[in-house]
Amino acid sequence: MPRKLTRQQLVRKLDKVFSEYIRRKDADVSGNVKCVTCSKISHYKTMHCGHFQPRQYKTTRWEEDNVAVQCPGCNTFRGGEQYLFARYLDRKRSGLSKSLYEKSRESKKILTIEITEMIERYKEKIKGLNNE
Repeated sequence: MPRKLTRQQLVRKLDKVFSEYIRRKDADVSGNVKCVTCSKISHYKTMHCGHFQPRQYKTTRWEEDNVAVQCPGCNTFRGGEQYLFARYLDRKRSGLSKSLYEKSRESKKILTIEITEMIERYKEKIKGLNNE
């Protein structure tokens, strides 16, 4: 019988599979993606899953609208380039950055079963991708 994962282990597992999906979904056939804040192009394995609203806010942590591919320079060394990220989001949909900011401040308990379901959903989404 497989041992049951702790909530913390499930969160880490979801972070990993979610990040892979975000980085791969817009990749070309070679696996290359473009940073949404500086336009650098690199292989998805070397890029980051950048969050507009930080991961500490659970209501937007796994919200697809809140994340996009970023290069390590923008995501880590330049603090996520939140202003440029907001401009990118608002080009996608007017008012999206404000909406995500407000949603991130909401309080909502995410159940362990929801985390498990999201892990399975993103594993399936990855299987459906055409790259690599």
